[in-house]
Amino acid sequence: MTQKTADFLIVGAGSAGCVLANRLSADPAHKVILLEAGGRDSNPWIHVPVGYFKTLHNPKTDWCYKSEPDSGLNGRSLDWPRGKTLGGSSSINGLLYVRGQKEDYDRWAQRGNRGWGYDDVLPLFKRSETHENGGDDFHGEDGELSVSLIRAKSDISEAFIDAAVEMGVPRTDDYNGENQEGAGYFHQTARGGFRCSSARAFLNPAKKRPNLEVITHAHTEELIFDSPEARKVIGVRYSRQGKSHDVMLNPGGEVILSAGAIGSPQLLELSGIGRGDVLQNAGVNVRHELPGVGENLQDHLQIRLVYEVNAQTLNDAINGFIPRMGIGLNYVLFRKGPMSLGASQVCIFAKSMQDLDTPDIQFHFQPLSADKPGIEMHPFSGITSSVCQLRPESRGHIHIASPKAADYPKIVPNYLSAQADQLCAIRAVKFARAMTKTSALSPYIVREHVPANNPQTDEELLQCARNISQTIYHPTSTCRMGNDDMAVVDDRLRVRGIAGLRVADASIMPDIVSGNTNAPTIMIGEKASDMILEDRKVNA
Repeated sequence: MTQKTADFLIVGAGSAGCVLANRLSADPAHKVILLEAGGRDSNPWIHVPVGYFKTLHNPKTDWCYKSEPDSGLNGRSLDWPRGKTLGGSSSINGLLYVRGQKEDYDRWAQRGNRGWGYDDVLPLFKRSETHENGGDDFHGEDGELSVSLIRAKSDISEAFIDAAVEMGVPRTDDYNGENQEGAGYFHQTARGGFRCSSARAFLNPAKKRPNLEVITHAHTEELIFDSPEARKVIGVRYSRQGKSHDVMLNPGGEVILSAGAIGSPQLLELSGIGRGDVLQNAGVNVRHELPGVGENLQDHLQIRLVYEVNAQTLNDAINGFIPRMGIGLNYVLFRKGPMSLGASQVCIFAKSMQDLDTPDIQFHFQPLSADKPGIEMHPFSGITSSVCQLRPESRGHIHIASPKAADYPKIVPNYLSAQADQLCAIRAVKFARAMTKTSALSPYIVREHVPANNPQTDEELLQCARNISQTIYHPTSTCRMGNDDMAVVDDRLRVRGIAGLRVADASIMPDIVSGNTNAPTIMIGEKASDMILEDRKVNA
């Protein structure tokens, strides 16, 4: 066994972990160690925007989790990809830069989480960002994370936007600005036609610092405490190439878990922190009863409607050898075209019923169609109109089933268990179908391919949602921030009842944000680094 020491030990080099590694190592007096269970981000497909087709479901870059059979989905289990490489999920996601609604963060603050209101976090979003359009009241111009406009558009995408406008949704060029509601093109975490992951943005510039050590293929197994009954973390134990290693904290040091909404609660439970009955059933001794660990799981569930159209889509280009070669050449020479696209092209934030203050559904439009990402395109000209509920009320959980770190925890989302979610799913499908009847989009529609059985009644539409819905890969809230008995961390992200330990990733969200989760998780890394450095200065 070998042993290292650090002032700050970060577990997980994902969206937040890379930010933390950069900010905490900026002071050369701080020794920082970053542990990542995956490998280096050397796979070339990581850096090509459309490369998520190659990195999803690839065990070298994806943990390849699966949810348990879910009664809300008529017993189906879903693939739950999570990044297993430097950059974490930001290295295999769809590159879509979405912050959520102002009201999301104000709601966090109203629940007693000081410093987490929109006015508090907006400067952190701006600090991270260099936006292609430059800086303004809502965007940064000198941050590490490059946010760019898409580099390929199509007539069918314009028709989809125009259809939303006919439905009463305003056109927008910036859903991350003053008002989220609107229809327009996604902004992407990309730079010069390449993916701008958290690793590329934040970790790469800091790698050469002598006080930062990055250890890959390091699977953290448990936290180390200063005595068998103690509640003070003094280090972590990880395995690498079949050998066990310890990293110990220097006096006043901290461990920061940034292993994500699955990995962070798993590691807490493996270390004896969580619900007593869960730990005992898994064969783990209870060190600290903290019932909220692994609970409050939230995710965005998308209903993917597929249509055959009478216009050329990416299906035609990808299925044809010569057009496919042209796509590749366009990207190699100019970094443009379909290979420069993220997971979706058009974004719509809309209200599924009147009298709502803010949008409650989001569309991800793709000028292509397949049964699921990463497999062959359909053999016809197809489009995908994917719609999700932004603020689901259903709650699930993630818990370990054994004391072994190599064994995956059980993921139980409980999708569509709340009646409000069921009603929103019905409204969402109706809204998506109504768009296809507009004067802008209807001339393109040949037939509805998915769902295949033409559901009409509300009950049929609900069953449709149960049968075809998929995750958009946005798990959150399993180490929820708050000040009640079910909260896992306080508003400074310190684990309640445990010294020397914080959590900083999507798991701390009190509620899931109204949109994609990568940008908010990067913001959480920024916020955590500020608080950690402030507290260290006070306690020095």
